[in-house]
Amino acid sequence: MKILIAGFQHETNTFAPTKASYTSFIQGEGFPPLARGIDVMALRDVNVPIGGFIQVAQANGHELIPVIWAGASASAHVTTDAFERIGGEILDAVAKGGFDAIYLDLHGAMVTEQFDDGEGEILERVRRIVGDRMPVVVSLDLHANVTGRMLKHASALVAYRTYPHVDMAETGERAARILERLVAEDRPLHCAFRRAPFLIPVNGMCTLVEPASDMYGMLAALEADPVVSLSFAPGFPAADFPECGPTLWAYSFSKDAANRAADALFSKLVGDEARWDVPFLTPDEAALAAIDLSRTAAKPVIVADTQDNPGVGGDSNTMGMVRALLRNGATDAAVGVIWDADAAAAAHRAGVGARISVPLGGRSGVQGDAPLEAVFEVEHLSDGRFRFDGPMLNGMQGELGQVACLRIEGVRIAVSSIKMQVFDRNLFRVAGIEPERMRILVLKSSVHFRADFEAIADTILVAKAPGPMAADPVDLRWERLHPDIRVRPMGPSFESFRTVIL
Repeated sequence: MKILIAGFQHETNTFAPTKASYTSFIQGEGFPPLARGIDVMALRDVNVPIGGFIQVAQANGHELIPVIWAGASASAHVTTDAFERIGGEILDAVAKGGFDAIYLDLHGAMVTEQFDDGEGEILERVRRIVGDRMPVVVSLDLHANVTGRMLKHASALVAYRTYPHVDMAETGERAARILERLVAEDRPLHCAFRRAPFLIPVNGMCTLVEPASDMYGMLAALEADPVVSLSFAPGFPAADFPECGPTLWAYSFSKDAANRAADALFSKLVGDEARWDVPFLTPDEAALAAIDLSRTAAKPVIVADTQDNPGVGGDSNTMGMVRALLRNGATDAAVGVIWDADAAAAAHRAGVGARISVPLGGRSGVQGDAPLEAVFEVEHLSDGRFRFDGPMLNGMQGELGQVACLRIEGVRIAVSSIKMQVFDRNLFRVAGIEPERMRILVLKSSVHFRADFEAIADTILVAKAPGPMAADPVDLRWERLHPDIRVRPMGPSFESFRTVIL
């Protein structure tokens, strides 16, 4: 076959402070930077879905027509300019024709300035061009908010099964095999789709622990012939539109088989509802617990500063956990990575060993957060270039811009000029901090950090410090959810919740 391939990934937090511009996608912000044409093929050996798809397609003798691949860190809405420019390149290539099938590497939770459902909009425009018979297979993130439009216009959707996302390339491989089967059978798959009645906190979705590990274990067992594919997406609970929330779907050439698999998995999901809830610590509780545990721990105690995770829409510059560490006398602690280009530039101007007075971070606009006005010692400087050696983007080059390690009392702070979630230990090392040698590590991440940091952690704590991404969906000011969905496991429906808050 000749297969057109392209990718456009964004996870949109409609409550976040900063939108995703075209520049965000050029930089990548933790994703590979924007690539076009033949340069897309360089992603073959990177752990992203299109990489896995390319490997299978090439091994099986297919000819690929690469168009564009673009991704950016989670944030508020994708600007109309970015959406139309990147999406427009995909659609222009589709309109030229000359291929037998299409593969798209999408996220599934993109909201733009104009459209609640960015992926549904792209797929509908594609389908208008190619008609109903063209196979269009799409890979999705585990955090996709799957919509009716996406299901209608894709021949098949297939989602990741791990969080941290160590199976991104593997998902692309599965998408390639499904596409091949669709072409071989030359008939459409039946889809059985189910939508969960409650939102799940992001921290509860980690597939390394229960209940998510149990859920995906059952999914794997159910995905046996005649079921062609089975997916569960816990969703991204920070997109304020009616189709936000967990979903699952099964494909089979047998309608009954698809329904049986979907019903069995859905029964487990709703039966385990109470298990999907998550407890959180306040900043001071987390700091005190970390200090206490670190006294006897042989490895670092890790605190996830989850509400300022740039992977879910935070700007990675809130100061709540830094203040808690200082307030409680933490020593041998490191925090990373704070996105503050001004502070990084000031450190580079001053040089290693200098003491600088700067307002650090605190630009989120979130109540309870403000810049930390203090004098810091510049301990290390770098150009921010590094390689990912952890499981998620292993082998890819990273770019944080100017980077500095600023020390205040017993706390070292890694400061960057480009925003990026901490899911690789090298984000600390590029700032001169050896994470294994620290007693306490505070990470701007929710779950992805576990892929590389869990092996060096004595204990992992989750802190609910002030930040733009509410770890508990009940804390968000929802306006447009489906009236019947519960805003947290075992919580009130949106309709009754809205009545209370109004």
